[in-house]
Amino acid sequence: MNRTYEGIRLLLVHAHPDDETINNGATMAKYAAGGAGVTLVTCTRGEEGEVLVPGLVHLASSDQDQLGIHREGELALAMKELGITDFRFLGAPSVKFRDSGMMGTEPNNNPDVFWQADIEIASQYLVEVIEEVKPHILITYDEFGGYGHPDHIQAHRIAMRASEIANWQIQKIYWNTMPKSVLAQGIAKMKEIGSDFFGAETVDDLPFAKDDSLVTTLVDGSKFVDSKLAAMKAHETQITLDGPFFALSNNLGLQIWGDEYYTLVKGKKSEPFDEQGRETDLASGIILK
Repeated sequence: MNRTYEGIRLLLVHAHPDDETINNGATMAKYAAGGAGVTLVTCTRGEEGEVLVPGLVHLASSDQDQLGIHREGELALAMKELGITDFRFLGAPSVKFRDSGMMGTEPNNNPDVFWQADIEIASQYLVEVIEEVKPHILITYDEFGGYGHPDHIQAHRIAMRASEIANWQIQKIYWNTMPKSVLAQGIAKMKEIGSDFFGAETVDDLPFAKDDSLVTTLVDGSKFVDSKLAAMKAHETQITLDGPFFALSNNLGLQIWGDEYYTLVKGKKSEPFDEQGRETDLASGIILK
């Protein structure tokens, strides 16, 4: 019998559309299906993203600069696949933070990009969401933003700052984590078929690979992998069916996307635990209020 999550409320803070699905798609679907309230705040519309669909390259920021609007639609389709109805953009509708692009690129210097946003001001927009939905659990990136993208780092900063200054006290805070052991397995398998995973020779070449010791929590979302993969397909301009993400599932099995890993940075690990001592339920130990 599946556990009910009625009364549990989760808040996820992400940088661009598609980040939520790649990192937390199975988790979001699992908790929403169990009755939890799941709120997604996306900080930018991903205007500077690479367009991987040949027929849509005109949307790029270097051409018609319409990618952000298109990615709003992709996000809506992805959320439908995951069963999420409460998703919003930070500061909307009064404020719009633009995608900053990769670290050191020209867009970083534009005054309207998220990287240039005042931390205190941007955090207040998230505080408003926190006071409204009163989440028990917050999920975001680590201080490196997972892999160093300016918007991911900024999302981490405003999420943590908002959690500090909000009147509502969030009981548990998690950072997304991808353990080296899992990625190493993926790299090895891809090499077997004469391919690669983001050009990595070893797991140390991947900036988002983290030591396994950082994993405090593992969510088994295997029953929701189909929903996650459908949501990934909805982000068509960013994730291709013949790209590295789908290649992993084709060669390692769907469980590669069913397991989602976290580092608990606020709150206490609570039962149940797996054989490695990792927490298996984000909602364990939560006091409903």
